[in-house]
Amino acid sequence: MVPSEENQLVPKEVESAAEEPRVLCIIQDTTNSKTVNERVTLNLPASTPLKRLFEDVASKVGYVNGTFDLVWGNGDNVTDTQTPIDQNSDKTILDAGFEPGKKNFLHLTDKDGEQPHIMPEESGTTDDSVQDRFIGPLPREGSVGCTNDYVSQNYSYSSVLSKSETGYVGLVNQAMTCYLNSLLQTLFMTPEFRNALYKWEFEESEEDPVTSIPYQLQRLFILLQTSKKRAIETTDVTRSFGWDSSEAWQQHDVQELCRVMFDALEQKWKQTEQADLINQLYQGKLKDYVRCLECGYEGWRIDTYLDIPLVIRPYGSNQAFASVEEALHAFIQPEILDGPNQYFCERCKKKCDARKGLRFLHFPYLLTLQLKRFDFDYTTMHRIKLNDRMTFPEELDMNVFIDVEDEKSPQTESCTDSGAENEGSCHSDQMSNDFSNDDGVDEGICLESNSAAERISKAGSEKSSLLYELFSVMVHSGSAAGGHYYACIKSFSDDQWYSFNDQHVSKITQEDIKKTYGGSSGSRGYYSSAFASSTNAYMLIYRLKDPTRNAKFLEAHEYPEHIKQLVQKERELEEQEKRQREIERNTCKIKLFCMHPTKQIMMENKLEVHKDRTLKEAVEIAYKLMDLEEAVPLDCCRLVKYDEFHDYLERSYEGEEDTPMGLLLGGVKSTYMFDLLLETRRPDQIFQCYKPGEVMVKVHVVDLKTESVASPISVRAYLNQTVSEFKQLISKATHLPAETMRVVLERCYNDLRLLNISSKTLKAEGFFRSNKVFIESSESVDRHVAYTDSHLWKLLDRHANTIRLYVSLPEQSPGSQFRRAVYQKSSGDSGNLDEACERVKGPVGNMKSVEAILEESTEKLKSLSLQQHQEGDNGDSSKSTEASDFENIESPLNEIDSSASAENRELENQIQISDPENLQSEERSDSDVNNDRSTSSVDSDILSSSHSSDTLCNVDNAPLPLANGLDSHSITSSRRSKVNQGKKETWDTAEEDSGTDSEYDESGKSRGEAQYMYFKSEPYTADEGSGEGQKWLMVHVDKRITLSAFKQHLEPFVGVPSSHFKVFRVYASNQEFESVRLNETLSSFSDDNKITIRLGRALKKGEYRVKVYQLLVNEPEPCKFLLDAVFAKGMTVRQSKEELLPQLREQCGLDLTIDRFRLRKKTWKNPGTVFLDYHIYEEDINISSNWEVFLEILDGVEKMKSMSQLAVLSRRWRPSEMKLDSFQEVVLESSSVEELKEKLSEVSGIPLENIEFAKGRGTFPCDISILEIHQDLDWNPKVSTLNVWPLYICDDGAVIFYRDKTEELMELTDEQRNELMKKESSRLQKTGHRVTYSPRKEKALKIYLDGAPNKDLTQD
Repeated sequence: MVPSEENQLVPKEVESAAEEPRVLCIIQDTTNSKTVNERVTLNLPASTPLKRLFEDVASKVGYVNGTFDLVWGNGDNVTDTQTPIDQNSDKTILDAGFEPGKKNFLHLTDKDGEQPHIMPEESGTTDDSVQDRFIGPLPREGSVGCTNDYVSQNYSYSSVLSKSETGYVGLVNQAMTCYLNSLLQTLFMTPEFRNALYKWEFEESEEDPVTSIPYQLQRLFILLQTSKKRAIETTDVTRSFGWDSSEAWQQHDVQELCRVMFDALEQKWKQTEQADLINQLYQGKLKDYVRCLECGYEGWRIDTYLDIPLVIRPYGSNQAFASVEEALHAFIQPEILDGPNQYFCERCKKKCDARKGLRFLHFPYLLTLQLKRFDFDYTTMHRIKLNDRMTFPEELDMNVFIDVEDEKSPQTESCTDSGAENEGSCHSDQMSNDFSNDDGVDEGICLESNSAAERISKAGSEKSSLLYELFSVMVHSGSAAGGHYYACIKSFSDDQWYSFNDQHVSKITQEDIKKTYGGSSGSRGYYSSAFASSTNAYMLIYRLKDPTRNAKFLEAHEYPEHIKQLVQKERELEEQEKRQREIERNTCKIKLFCMHPTKQIMMENKLEVHKDRTLKEAVEIAYKLMDLEEAVPLDCCRLVKYDEFHDYLERSYEGEEDTPMGLLLGGVKSTYMFDLLLETRRPDQIFQCYKPGEVMVKVHVVDLKTESVASPISVRAYLNQTVSEFKQLISKATHLPAETMRVVLERCYNDLRLLNISSKTLKAEGFFRSNKVFIESSESVDRHVAYTDSHLWKLLDRHANTIRLYVSLPEQSPGSQFRRAVYQKSSGDSGNLDEACERVKGPVGNMKSVEAILEESTEKLKSLSLQQHQEGDNGDSSKSTEASDFENIESPLNEIDSSASAENRELENQIQISDPENLQSEERSDSDVNNDRSTSSVDSDILSSSHSSDTLCNVDNAPLPLANGLDSHSITSSRRSKVNQGKKETWDTAEEDSGTDSEYDESGKSRGEAQYMYFKSEPYTADEGSGEGQKWLMVHVDKRITLSAFKQHLEPFVGVPSSHFKVFRVYASNQEFESVRLNETLSSFSDDNKITIRLGRALKKGEYRVKVYQLLVNEPEPCKFLLDAVFAKGMTVRQSKEELLPQLREQCGLDLTIDRFRLRKKTWKNPGTVFLDYHIYEEDINISSNWEVFLEILDGVEKMKSMSQLAVLSRRWRPSEMKLDSFQEVVLESSSVEELKEKLSEVSGIPLENIEFAKGRGTFPCDISILEIHQDLDWNPKVSTLNVWPLYICDDGAVIFYRDKTEELMELTDEQRNELMKKESSRLQKTGHRVTYSPRKEKALKIYLDGAPNKDLTQD
């Protein structure tokens, strides 16, 4: 959309013609992909004839009237949106259906399948100086428009193809290359530079044309001179600079570019005729002098310059110079060196007052003035732009600035001719620094033999011819942070000023030049600078008025032979590009699909065919494009109109084999609302005729006996057919009787409608373009059952919700075969047993009984607990459920007594030898397979480890089962009991699972079994590369099943209970995420999703997986991962530490006692709150999914006893030794600064009154260079408590640096400092900390002479 299109010129016109209603027309050009997003806005009187509408549109978009159509866009005013508006009608737009006061959307389309014709250049009648100043469409006559200093980069439709009426060609802005475009256009419009460039001849044998800067400039200048385009690209030039695409997004200073480019050209032109071209055209000379005011002795040096930098506002002043002349006078104004700045005179042999200044000795032929509008504000510490007004004349007389020595000094003078040594801009500040040295290094070379009289004579002759005329003004619009450059350039051919604004070239006047002076247009008094325009002149280029030297541009017949050849070559390339563009404009590009006849996969490609090619030729192109030569003969293929989204065949093209594709497709368009399908048939088949208006129906035949749904048969029907007629149609296609046929339409997902009213039409039943129906024609009694209770409905419902998943099973590992065999025998499931497990069953009878005892014992414990705590009917039903489950487990074993007391006794006897937590081989195998170290928790597996006296079981009251697999109530209760000691303490996990890491609920089993969900599995051979020995299942499952029930179905294949393995969903990028919410369904899964099963105990309700890291405060890497653990809601910190002890010993080799370590909060890498042993998770400590915690090993007894205490990490800085001591923890009883100093004095021995401290910055360990710590930190803040600004120390873990204020800083030599800087830089880079803070640096502007960036990354 064109910016502000809704308001474009509308309000003013409405005000000025309020007596007649206006009609707002918004026209979108859909004929070309490049213009599809462009809009033209017209605001017309309601009485405007349709003829005038077409004329106005043609004028706006640059098309020939009569070569395009207008049709209605997306609007409510007309129903037929495809019929073109009658161009020759005498109707007014009001009578034609346009609505005043509303937006009337129109589409500009091809006429008769041909694209609109571009209006030829000579037909343009609009003055270019007005046309190019507006963005997009022009305002109508009489409308009020406004011009802005900054011109947007959007341009009208024909602007890319048609040359500006000025005859000049613009340059395309690659992204932020406006500064480059301004300089290139200025150089192109400089006759002396362009002519000299043309005389240089490129030798292809010596250099690659791609990296040759002069050659690419030659090509660019020739294109600027001869191209018929409106704008050309500069990518070839920037490529010769060695720039990549990222450079196009870096904005640079145009004066900086000028210097760098001139330097690059000089390097490339060495030992050629143009070797000294830059100096001849742009280089001037000045004298930098110091004269003793006592003896008159003068020391001086000659410098060269390419441009003169002029200060806008003197340092320390609020008043800017009014003009360029005033700034030039200030530039050569000498300063007096007195007082401490006195100059050491070689003749007087002492320091004397002196005069220091600059004198111009020679002005160049092309004089460049840089207006220094960018400055630094030391108050705000930001770069600023000075928008003050500074005038500049069209003719500049430099005679007054040339050096003529009116007084002859008898004293000997010394000079230094620096030559090209200081070539470039001569900054007076820099010169001052050169002469502030007392040693007089720049003096001692005698003057040349020319007498003063000769110099005066020479200067006098030059003085008479120093009149310069302005021909280029480079303008900057914006701020110091960024903006836009464009150039105002006077042509020496016709003395006319032009604006070169990237793609746009337009005529301007002298008044437009004056607008670039800067400042505000009106007087605003004191605040005038604040309201000044940000668009103002930045660089001025003048040319010396000298008829003997002023050159004209070379005519075509004057070109050197190599330039003539280059011109011819570029013309041929442009003509070739034009022909290719014409072909592109007439090429139809449309999506092409094809179902491969043998592979049976849908292939997709893009068909590109000329609009004049016939349908028969297009079929041949598509046939080759889809590579069907080996699969099917050409005469067995045809193209049909296809809707891929609805999988709908819209129509076939019988008898139109010789019709051009442009007519068949409705013209050449950027996008089509339909696709094409290359349809194939067998040689013995006949193509079916597809007529517009038909709908496609995919018919699936259902067999109730085998419970199968057949592959679809395609049938075409009409929407006005009745259901009865439709059944007859299907009967013919499927050879099934229509009388007993039941037809079910699937309108959308899971919406299965039985079509039982024979007289209703298909349209009334909800048929659309593409439809899916299921039919069943058996004589079964199921026909007489209510539809929603019928076998057919259940089968279709299952079919609609069944998805196919690929499940990767965990690899076999040591010990797991025994576990699988035991589990499968004890569960009594013999339906889908793994062969490997079957083989193991025989020889492991003893192991089987042990596992069965443990499994059965757990069920017994649950049953006992439930009997004690059940209330109401829910408890009864759950008890019977648990009892039946127990019986199922017990019956195949027949090895233990059924009484509870005997069970418990046997359990106590068996636990020492049979607890799975103590089966080390199995534990290691789980860890190896899963890489998950979390194997114990409060509600661990069946029982906790035998060394723990606190053995817990989690038993939930089973809720009433619901059809959707969710609880009848969300709150359950559980209790933990100490089995061995008989003691009980309540442990509340009754909160609703709201999406945390609570994964496992014992009642999940009963919920999963509440409603039968379809599950079918079979072995599957995965693709190569999926892992050797890895087993896969292909599972067909109802996606309404809960994750809990799904895991239970997988138990026989995994070989362990569902609580002992985890489910990971595999995404397209092979990223794996664990599925943990057992009460959620598989509705987010879709066909062919992959699932990975990993061994390891899943979380139960109220549990969270926690990553434990070791905090090592004095190590280079203070954060080290240890293990994954499981913490539970309601658990105390001490209990979690007890659970961690065996894992730390077994997995990490850390043999600790419970009082030798602490847990504390971890926020990224920062240590935080110390957790006290009595803290309870979820009550005192917030815990969440994927929580992280620090484990810190203590040196002695835990000092943190209360939440009111504060633990900080202190580190002493020793400035006399330039080193930092190790961290020491200091525990404070309050937030008092005085107490902190006392504790620091205590641990360091520094007297209390000499303690100074500072808070560390950034992330722990708050690394800082020892070269900066003494000055950069905020030492000794003036506060009395730690919890206020600027410290804000309110939590444990803050870093405090401290020092002895009487200790002096070590003095370093330069060598020591450099060595220390290297070491610190290396150290801090390794730890990921910066040596110093600095904002994002601007990228230096460079031109690479070898055409590629320097590979040395250490250089910037």
